[in-house]
Amino acid sequence: QVQLAESGGGLVEPGGSLRLSCVTSGSVFSIGWYRQAPGKQREFVAHKTKYGMTNYADSVQGRFIVSSDFAKNTFYLQMSLLKPEDTAVYYCNADRQYWGQGTQVTVSS
Repeated sequence: QVQLAESGGGLVEPGGSLRLSCVTSGSVFSIGWYRQAPGKQREFVAHKTKYGMTNYADSVQGRFIVSSDFAKNTFYLQMSLLKPEDTAVYYCNADRQYWGQGTQVTVSS
């Protein structure tokens, strides 16, 4: 059982930036980021494997970057040029199996 702890959410103005962190309790092969806005289903945001393969949802491509230190079990989602529609609870996922508790991101002026 791998536990995940996210942090870094908050309130930011449109056009601003925010970095989310995710720390896992053990080694993992891949890390994913997902989000769920009020009244909507959870959706994929980004994914990265230990070997560097990365992919992003079209809606965040060019604005969000996944970075990682697999040796330290620490992962980040750098979000830039944030839009109000990015408002959601963001979750990290390890090995497509384990979930964090989520962290709220609100983009509003």
